[in-house]
Amino acid sequence: MPRKGANISLNSYDDIFKTDEARNDTGEHVVMMDLEKIHPFRDHPFKVVDDEDMRKTADSIREYGVLVPAIVRPMENGDYEMISGHRRRYASMLAGKETMPVIIREMDDDTAKILMVDSNLQREHILPSERAKAYQMKMEALKHQGQRKDLQKGEDATCRQVVDKLKVADAIGKEAGESGRQVQRYLRLNSLIP
Repeated sequence: MPRKGANISLNSYDDIFKTDEARNDTGEHVVMMDLEKIHPFRDHPFKVVDDEDMRKTADSIREYGVLVPAIVRPMENGDYEMISGHRRRYASMLAGKETMPVIIREMDDDTAKILMVDSNLQREHILPSERAKAYQMKMEALKHQGQRKDLQKGEDATCRQVVDKLKVADAIGKEAGESGRQVQRYLRLNSLIP
């Protein structure tokens, strides 16, 4: 039986944003979508800040349009949840646009969290608190995907959970260009009082 979400390892924008030929093979394609039908990702850890960079992005979109499509997934109510492209959506709104190009991709919650985190961790300016929340979301999603049902409660299960947590932190760190220990330090920020 195939593992749920086993094909979600992402390392670059090439993995996230496929070519037109690759999209045609999977049935995905770029469509223009009303901004009102796109909703932010639930518990999105990255702030969309209305600063000078955002105004430059809005000016660019006003002049050239959105050059890289966002990625969304269908919601039960017929609208769509943003996976990648929160800043582009906001800049499009500032630019007075009513639509933007998107790729509609079917995916489960864990795969969506991992893709959302991976696509945002490549940004230049990320607060440590945002990185901590993103790492936590990705760690939980990865643990759900590889969760073992055969472990019994007790010392052996607890020991395996600690080892698994360290392995996941190492894997997340490797993809992000940091050590697993640094990822663990970021994760500790989530324990602070808000």
